[in-house]
Amino acid sequence: MKKITLAALALFGLIFSAKAQIQKGNVLIGGDLANLQLGLDNPTSFTGTLSPRAAWFIKDNVALGGYASFGVGTTKGKGTDVNYGIGALGRIYSGAGTEIVKHGRFFGEANVGFEGDNPIAGGSTNGLGFGVGPGFAYFVTPSIGLETLLKYNGIVGFGGNTYTNNLSLNFGFQVYLPGKATARKVRNDVK
Repeated sequence: MKKITLAALALFGLIFSAKAQIQKGNVLIGGDLANLQLGLDNPTSFTGTLSPRAAWFIKDNVALGGYASFGVGTTKGKGTDVNYGIGALGRIYSGAGTEIVKHGRFFGEANVGFEGDNPIAGGSTNGLGFGVGPGFAYFVTPSIGLETLLKYNGIVGFGGNTYTNNLSLNFGFQVYLPGKATARKVRNDVK
């Protein structure tokens, strides 16, 4: 019973006592939801894009990692548009003292990878995808951030079009997990 209590206290400490969620060694895991639409008229339609990501903070306020994305747009009787992507991403968060609200931080995100945009009407583009844009993270707890990200996305490649681009407004949910050093400190503090 004592081990279970210590484990619960350690978990509580990891989740609620992490003061610097964007410090070196921590891990970001989460994703964005964009372009979510549900058409209720005739013909019915659905559109949505899901973009999971994971990154590791290589130093305070700087994270590198990877992303994936998958999106569909379908209209009854007309077919399905598909877009996808996988690649690397980087984030830089604003430094201390630049907080607009007490628990918020601005950040910039850039990504590069292999992506595709394949509409049913033709004009697909598959190749090198890239994106860049500013975002804002609001930390509802020290380990959970709600985010919005305004991003310019482009794909240069082959297919019916050699270049496509768009501007997207994404909303996301990220979990900031403490690194080994932070976990070890909390575990030692609990003992």
